Amino acid sequence: MERSQIREFISKNHRTLAIMEALLATVIWSSSFVIVKFGLETLGPLTIAGLRYSLGALALLPLFLINRPERKPISGNLWLRLIIIGISSYTIGNGALFWGLKYIPATTGSFLMGMIPLLVMIGGVTFLKEIPTRWQGLGVFVSLAGSVVFFSGGLQPGEPLGIAIVALGLIGFMTFSLLGRGIARERSLDTLVLTTTPLIIGGLTTICLALIVEGIPQFTTRSLWVVIWLALVNTSFGYLLYNHALRELTALEMNMLMNLTPLFTALISWIMLGERLGLWQGIGLVIMIVGVFLVQRGRKKVNLDE
Repeated sequence: MERSQIREFISKNHRTLAIMEALLATVIWSSSFVIVKFGLETLGPLTIAGLRYSLGALALLPLFLINRPERKPISGNLWLRLIIIGISSYTIGNGALFWGLKYIPATTGSFLMGMIPLLVMIGGVTFLKEIPTRWQGLGVFVSLAGSVVFFSGGLQPGEPLGIAIVALGLIGFMTFSLLGRGIARERSLDTLVLTTTPLIIGGLTTICLALIVEGIPQFTTRSLWVVIWLALVNTSFGYLLYNHALRELTALEMNMLMNLTPLFTALISWIMLGERLGLWQGIGLVIMIVGVFLVQRGRKKVNLDE
């Protein structure tokens, strides 16, 4: 087997693994919208977010410290980006999302996340110079058309407020996606550092904010289990998968795979919460998924000999 063929084989396997990692992270995070709804029965949204990410970081800390002597010092520029990642994603993004879920169904919350690829596409072109192909651009706008169809049946009382709050979180998630992709693409930090450091920063910031806004939390057995599960599975494991997959996938590709979240959330919500999709919501969901596959179909070919 020639050298170029070997490199092509390795590259394809790396990409396949990255897609599998991204899909597993999508399934895990799809359940978050449902699990958070259970936690909101007794805990505030900022409290759930802060505890989730702080405990998630704590679970990763032993692995982080074991490999610490082998790492190079983090530059000031990287520290600034890690701080922005932590606050934009975990404090602003997820804090707003959890808050918004008090007013909207779990499936609607996850569907709103489908707006992120448009923001990421614009930001990726501007800041990362990752130019989408025509198919990828078409895929994004097909997904947006799915969003229009999804909401064409109208909104329930209280939903406009929830949607406005989640929209604020989308800006935070866009910032997280672009900065995370930039660092992962540079290989300037290993996956564990890129995962753990922003978790610590964002988690502690959110806990301090929660104590000021929501006060001392009152736990029940179920809410305690909700926080532990979100921290260990949906945070520690989920973000490790996500950041590792970003080494092979572009920010746009990753977020378009994440657009499958509403499908999985709808299934989980139907089983656990009894939430059902209407006809137009189901059609909109299908249209969005078509957009996901258009983006994957339109991925640029990479010259492995360069």
